[in-house]
Amino acid sequence: MGISRRRFFQAAGAAGAVLVWGGPAWAATTGTTLDTAATAAGTAGYRRLQAGPGWPVVVRSDLATPGAGRADRRTSLACFVQFTDMHMVDTQSPARFEYTHPLLGAGAFRAHETLAQHTSTALVQKMNDIRTGPFTGRPIDFMMTTGDNTDNHELVELDWFLTVLNGGRITANTGDPSRYEGVQDSGVKAYWNPHSTLPDDYKAKGFPQVPGLLDAAIRPFGSPGLRIPWYCTFGNHDDSVVGSLPDGIPLVDDLYTSNRKIFGFSEADAAQRVARAMTDPAHVLDAATVISQGGLVRTVTPDARRRPFSTAEFVQAHLDPRHTGPGPHGHGFTPDNADGVDVFYTFRIAPGVTGVSLDTTTTAGFADGSIGLHQYLWLERTLKRSSSRYYDVFGLQHRQDVTDELFILFSHHTSWTMGNVLPDRRRPLDPRLDGDALVTLLGRFPNVVAWVNGHTHQNRIVAHGTGDRAFWEINTAAHVDHPQHARIIELADNGDGTLSLFTTLVEGDAPYQADYDDFSPRGLAALAREFAFNDPHADPNAVGAVTDRNTELLVAGRAPVR
Repeated sequence: MGISRRRFFQAAGAAGAVLVWGGPAWAATTGTTLDTAATAAGTAGYRRLQAGPGWPVVVRSDLATPGAGRADRRTSLACFVQFTDMHMVDTQSPARFEYTHPLLGAGAFRAHETLAQHTSTALVQKMNDIRTGPFTGRPIDFMMTTGDNTDNHELVELDWFLTVLNGGRITANTGDPSRYEGVQDSGVKAYWNPHSTLPDDYKAKGFPQVPGLLDAAIRPFGSPGLRIPWYCTFGNHDDSVVGSLPDGIPLVDDLYTSNRKIFGFSEADAAQRVARAMTDPAHVLDAATVISQGGLVRTVTPDARRRPFSTAEFVQAHLDPRHTGPGPHGHGFTPDNADGVDVFYTFRIAPGVTGVSLDTTTTAGFADGSIGLHQYLWLERTLKRSSSRYYDVFGLQHRQDVTDELFILFSHHTSWTMGNVLPDRRRPLDPRLDGDALVTLLGRFPNVVAWVNGHTHQNRIVAHGTGDRAFWEINTAAHVDHPQHARIIELADNGDGTLSLFTTLVEGDAPYQADYDDFSPRGLAALAREFAFNDPHADPNAVGAVTDRNTELLVAGRAPVR
């Protein structure tokens, strides 16, 4: 039964109005952004972070009108956590194109990227401490990570990802075991060189000199591992070269295990020619030619662990008993997914609630996604089986749509980032459908209540449909980039013909400000948060509007039949 919320206030208004509730008096806020959230000290330039006030809860009545007294009738149905876009980054890999970052932004180079494994570990620790949903008090049922678990689909990144979530020792280093060999000690001014006194573009923006940071980043440290079961969804960075270029380009694929790392080019247009290939397939071969000719090259220590994994290897690693951790075995994947062709599945969230994990990537490459017709028809059949009941009238069969089983869908891409309909070589003759087609499909079924996704690195919540053919699309920001959020999502029956989805953002277990010589794992996670906030490529709007953060989302429906 839900926690009493008698002390709320609400603005009067029709369906579609936004109603704001007070806050801590009616929610268990400890450890979430209901209680406190990172805020910047000062208003301009490089800024340090500090603890700020918690964010309010916004009741969104776009799809259903909130009923009086629902808090006292509320029954919890499910509670889970979403991680997304963790991007375990092998920052020293030769198969990265950091020199394109002035053109492409944060995906190419981040000032804080050597600390990505520390930020995700801090998030694991925070969720171990929270344990229950703040609104229903229900123990957290599971965690779902909605893709881009790795940054460059390398075997070593996959190993780090599995270790962060299952627990164990991590050494976020490749190549030379005793020293860092990436771009951040290159002396090239386009990158932040934290060890050096030499001026660079980042120090010009106020980034500090932090001697010893890179050495600390590659030291072994431990992850406690999650204490709850976790499931996995596939993302484009788990599928393609830096999440953008298709596999199978020899001159590019050969870079992974080579001893040549390109830091830049002397030719003015070379980086631009590579950058164009990230968004336009017509330029892929030209980019490969540029890369093969070399540029400003550093000899680095080759490492076989950098080899890119296939989709089948990704799934098989989850099925390996060594990686079961808190379970379940396979983390959603089954032997039916082991060939890497169809990496979508269903799973039981709670009695009467089913989860569906979709694969919206394509092996043709490029960041955005789509859904193949084969998977689309599978999803349609899955939803139909649980939304129709047949009954007899005068000996004739009639079908009645019912909402016995509620569905929550998970994918990497959002509806508005599913326009990449290039064919997938896993099913080369399978037509690809865009996000609008998927929204239309989901709108046919009254038992779909939410679609949870990532990819954009932003917090955004979108209402789809009307009446009993409506659902919420819940998009959560990346943990690798500012604002480094995860989200607790609670589903509850209000006992009045409506359901509520509570969405609460969570920050990692690290102080808001750490000394620049604090190289403990928590200290490094704190510095990563600060550097991510100040990164020149950071999107200040990624935190979302107040209506995209801590919310109660109303939707028409009823509790599932048990």
